Amino acid sequence: MAVPVYVLGAGRTDFRRNFKKEGKTIRHIILEAAHTAIADAGIDPKDIDSGVVGNFASGLFTRQLHLGAFLTEIDEKLRGIPTLHVEAACASGGVAVLTAAQQIMGGLHDVVLVVGVEQQKTMSPAEGAEVLAAAGDYHTETRQYGEFMFPKLFARIAQIYMERHGLSEKHLALVAAKNHAHARLNPLAQMRDSTLTVQDACTVSETNPCFAPPLKVTDCSQITDGGAALVLCSDGFFRKLPRRSRVRLLGFGHTTDHLSLDKKDAPDFSVGRKAVEQAYAVSGLKPRDIQAAEVHDCFSISEIVAYEILGFARRGEGAELLRSGATALPSVRSRFCTGSLSFVLPVNTGGGLIGDGHPVGATGVRQVVEAYCQLTGSAGERQIQGAERFLTFNMGGSVTTSVVMIWGTERRRVKSLKR
Repeated sequence: MAVPVYVLGAGRTDFRRNFKKEGKTIRHIILEAAHTAIADAGIDPKDIDSGVVGNFASGLFTRQLHLGAFLTEIDEKLRGIPTLHVEAACASGGVAVLTAAQQIMGGLHDVVLVVGVEQQKTMSPAEGAEVLAAAGDYHTETRQYGEFMFPKLFARIAQIYMERHGLSEKHLALVAAKNHAHARLNPLAQMRDSTLTVQDACTVSETNPCFAPPLKVTDCSQITDGGAALVLCSDGFFRKLPRRSRVRLLGFGHTTDHLSLDKKDAPDFSVGRKAVEQAYAVSGLKPRDIQAAEVHDCFSISEIVAYEILGFARRGEGAELLRSGATALPSVRSRFCTGSLSFVLPVNTGGGLIGDGHPVGATGVRQVVEAYCQLTGSAGERQIQGAERFLTFNMGGSVTTSVVMIWGTERRRVKSLKR
């Protein structure tokens, strides 16, 4: 990428919290995440030129919009900066990061603060599901699928995949169990105390009903409150700072498909693949150069489909990649496979949406926070040794909006992993 964009700092909230029960609002989530990121960046708030907030449905969940104005409450020095709020359903966070990066690439600003946020625990699960249905073709698809529309949309994707390529419910259970195992290594993950096993995830029970066949409750991401934030900067600003590891945006892609699932080519999602092709072309990298990834596992089937969209596996072979154990962290891999591996590519190292949580507007930003932690060696128990190329894939709706970003560190030259 010709114009460098760097991550200076990152922060997030604990995704297990219920902010309404704490007597707090979306304002508090935004401010907490932003303060953490600015402190991590080690800059004076006066250096921030602009702010972007990614959020899906705060107007429905909390009755609060005009979220950019809350950034001015971080510090008096931020009064007067330009801000905006971007929405692209579950890809709102990813689009927010790209919007900030493009402000820097375009020469408009040197330092931009990005915050992704959602407060969902303000209503019952049934009411929340009705809000989330707005990420799809609401008036058409709610008539077609009924209540809890989104699990049923992704159940339909799973059914199509099963018919075309073959897929067992154990494969779906492997996604859930793997990402819960990763979450146990993440002290801020919503499901960090989970002991979910593959057998648990395969078993239909009172607590794990199969309400959208073949998907069970364990195949679904959780209702989550949370925020995540980043400070991005230009090369010129970065060079003025004390020496530190450079985490840089290497490439990106962003596409939008038809809103209704019936108008898409599931499970191939060729429009989503175009975003991937753009990101690889801009970065000059290939799938074999990626060493870890955070993908949008809103449901277990979406992680398997993502492997193929991103080029990590051929069409129809995503489940086999999962079964091999290649996408599990080394510390938990023995629970999922016992054979030798020709390559490894840990996916959803922080737990993904299923394990870490899915505060919708924050997810795309949280993925980049995880990339930053891995690339700076600050991921704790889930650290991937030597990780220097990290991909994030955030999508909105039923793979309607796709945002792919590739991040890298410039600490030393990277050797490609053999596939």
